[in-house]
Amino acid sequence: MSSIREIPGLSAIAGAFDAFLVDQYGVLRDGRGPYPGAAETLVRLKQAGKRVIVLSNSGKRSTENDRRLAELGFERGSWDWFLTSGEVAWRLLKRESEGENGAARKCLLISRDGDLSPLNGLNFVRTESGDEADTVLLAGSEGDVHPLSYYEDLLGPAARRGVPCLCTNPDKVMLTRSGPAFGAGRIAELYEEMGGHVRWIGKPFADIYDFALDFLGCPEPGRVCAIGDSVEHDIAGAASAGLASVLVATGILEHRSDEERRQLFREHGASPDFILSKLLW
Repeated sequence: MSSIREIPGLSAIAGAFDAFLVDQYGVLRDGRGPYPGAAETLVRLKQAGKRVIVLSNSGKRSTENDRRLAELGFERGSWDWFLTSGEVAWRLLKRESEGENGAARKCLLISRDGDLSPLNGLNFVRTESGDEADTVLLAGSEGDVHPLSYYEDLLGPAARRGVPCLCTNPDKVMLTRSGPAFGAGRIAELYEEMGGHVRWIGKPFADIYDFALDFLGCPEPGRVCAIGDSVEHDIAGAASAGLASVLVATGILEHRSDEERRQLFREHGASPDFILSKLLW
């Protein structure tokens, strides 16, 4: 980690970048609420003239996440767009279905908190049976409520039939009020283990970065910096997109040692340019 620069706050590097892609869970907030100083840091970034996209592996669409962040006390206007993997997936599915006049496909939707927004406006009808599904949409996990075996029983029939699955939240671990639990990404892994095929949308995969950079007007990638707490998703995804990155040592890395972090860098073939103890200006 000797080549990685530790910084006390984003003000130390803000002048080197025009835009920042900021992760939500583990950087701005955990399962209980905002991290101290996080809301102020977003405000300071905007005051410094930076473009800010909150970039999240959330299966919920952008509007729902935007509203929720404001309700948590984050100042509206301190980010330019809240872009979620769920929003990217919805737009891709909408684009792919344009011109289709056939009957609605049956979709087995796995989401959190009863969220149906991933299907709104699409040519899908919801089914709760893996035996009937034409498509599986993994938008969220209730791993703090159900064991993994619950999803194995639910999804097994669809996986065995070769039903395609779209995972719109690749995070394998999520932060909840009761602590870490398995995320939708782990359920997607289970689907693959049962023989099913999964299309992954979100960090570290290219689609979400393409949408973000297009929104920013296709800047030079080196002038954009991604901030996150996941080496697998935020840091590896930034590296693949040619972006600089800051690893924040909160969220899922809060109790990891330096050696454990180095192991993650080796495992995922990516390391951050900077390390920050928590999101502060």
